[in-house]
Amino acid sequence: MSRSNTIKQTAESARNKSAEVMDTAKSLGDDAAGTVHNFLHKPFMRAALPFINGGLSGMVATAVIQPVDMVKVRIQLAGEGSAKGPKATPLSVTREIIASGKALDLYTGISAGLLRQAVYTTARLGIFDTIMGKLAVRADARGQTVGFGERAGAGIAAGGLAAMIGNPADLALIRMQSDGLKPLADRKNYKSVIEALSSIRKSEGIGALWSGAAPTVARAMALNFGQLAFFSEAKAQLKTRTNWSSNAQTMAASGAAGFFASFFSLPFDFVKTRLQKQQKAADGTVPYKSMADCFAKVAKQEGLLRFYRGFGTYYVRIAPHA
Repeated sequence: MSRSNTIKQTAESARNKSAEVMDTAKSLGDDAAGTVHNFLHKPFMRAALPFINGGLSGMVATAVIQPVDMVKVRIQLAGEGSAKGPKATPLSVTREIIASGKALDLYTGISAGLLRQAVYTTARLGIFDTIMGKLAVRADARGQTVGFGERAGAGIAAGGLAAMIGNPADLALIRMQSDGLKPLADRKNYKSVIEALSSIRKSEGIGALWSGAAPTVARAMALNFGQLAFFSEAKAQLKTRTNWSSNAQTMAASGAAGFFASFFSLPFDFVKTRLQKQQKAADGTVPYKSMADCFAKVAKQEGLLRFYRGFGTYYVRIAPHA
């Protein structure tokens, strides 16, 4: 009997201790959750979160679609200076890249791509969200909603400012992706974006890091006009005209925004790639003197439709970002 009581007391004591441990763990968990919640709602964090979320989302998207970007760049550089010759396709370019090296070569320049997103997309979406927040407050005070023109203006401003900041990383990305097209003796074989940026600065000067800045800014402004403005507009229209779920509305709006972003920005992206890939020859000359010169020469030598070559590939690259 005494032994039975002892066992019962021991079991009861164990249960009590377990309950105490669970209560303590729950209390610590609640405290931790409360601390995180309070931290995330501090004024400086509320201001920083759009930038952090934008950068992280852009980097995740880049990690997924980097091979598509690599193929897009190679398509844009194929047949330079001539309207004749075989037409590069996503499949033929992919086969060529793999045949000349290995499948991982499709991820060439991934470090530059990630840095570009960490800088450019962080600033772009952060600035856009900040501007839209201010516009929304002003519109609410007037009993109105933010209009399409205001959304478009916010997107253009955010894209242009962020593109100037992120141009060096964009340049390094193009140089790394186009390096494999050079003769073996002329290749730089960059191991990372830091090495690429350092090499460009030493051999060409710090100003060279902003080569192609004009079409980069124009591309970003056109892309943001299509991507951010049309996404917001499509989402607003879908909310009022359909009973779709929020996820379905987001996917449909992203698809529409990706199309318009691709249509408006691809010609500038094409010229940006050509300008950032070029380097001075021994006599100091370059194929293209400026954005306007590149547009004129490509139109004359390769035809106007060359600016839209690889539209499908470019759309696949842009849509996930939207």
